[in-house]
Amino acid sequence: MVRLLRELKTRLRAAGLPEGEALDLLALASRLSRKDLLLRLLEAPPPGTEERARALLEKRLAGYPLQYLLGEVEFFGLPLKVAEGVLIPRPETEGLVELALRLPLPKAPRILDVGTGTGSIALALKAHLPEALVFATDIDERALALAEENAERLGLKVHFLKAPLTGGLRDLDLVVANPPYLPLGYREMAPLELAHENPLALYAGEEGLAVARPLAEEAFEALKPGGFLLLELAPENVQLLAEELKAKGWEDVEVLQDLAGRDRYLRARRPSQELEGEKGPLRGP
Repeated sequence: MVRLLRELKTRLRAAGLPEGEALDLLALASRLSRKDLLLRLLEAPPPGTEERARALLEKRLAGYPLQYLLGEVEFFGLPLKVAEGVLIPRPETEGLVELALRLPLPKAPRILDVGTGTGSIALALKAHLPEALVFATDIDERALALAEENAERLGLKVHFLKAPLTGGLRDLDLVVANPPYLPLGYREMAPLELAHENPLALYAGEEGLAVARPLAEEAFEALKPGGFLLLELAPENVQLLAEELKAKGWEDVEVLQDLAGRDRYLRARRPSQELEGEKGPLRGP
C-alpha cells in the first residue's frame, strides 16, 4: 500500500492540500484504522482499496470536506460525529471553549450554547464542568438530532431545545455561541470546502452580524446580572459589535485574539448592579 499512499500524497500536495490527509483517505478506503493501516503498509491493498481511494481523492480534490468523508472530527478531545448539512467544528471554536472555562463562573453555572450544530461547544463545556446545567438551542432539526446522538455516545447530559437564539431561557450565567458571522460578500472568495456546508450556518448579512446583533440583545435579558456573553466572530466585524455593545451598556467588553493573532472572540458582561426582579420568567428544565 506504500505506492498507493505515495500517489495520494503527490496528488494532494499538487492541489495545495495537506499531504497528511492521504493516510486518512487510505485508511477509509482500506476499511482499516490508521493504526492498523500503518502496521500493514507493506502489504498489498485489500480488494477494492485502490478504486475506493481514488474515488475519495477525487471527491476531496473537488473540495468536499475531509471531515464529512471521515464522518467524525475531534473537538476539544471529544470524538464528534459530523454529517453533511451541519457545520463542521473548527479549531478556532476550541479557543472559545478555553475562554469560557477561564471565566469566573459559579460552581454549578447555567450555560447556554446558541446554534449548537454538532453540540461541540455544549458538550465540551459539560465534559469539563460536570456540575453545570447546560442548554443548547438550534433551529435545524438535523443539527439537533446529530448533537443529541453525540451527547448519547459521550454519555453527557445537555438539554437540547429546538428554538431560535436564546429560546426564552433566563437566569443564565453564560451565553456562548459560534453564530453565522461571515459577510455575504465572502461567498465569492470562500474556499471550496465551504460550498458543501449549510450557508445558513456561515453567512449573516452584509456585515456578518445579522445573527450576532439580535443574539446579543436577547442575551442581555437571558443572563443574570453579572453574567457573561462570549461569541466567536470574524476579524472584520468583531470590533464593530464590541463598540455597539459598549454603547448599549454592556460592561467589561473585550475583543480577544485566536492562536493566529487575529481578533476573533468577543467577551462582555451584563452589568451586575441590576435588581433580580428585572429578569423574566425561566423556561426549560
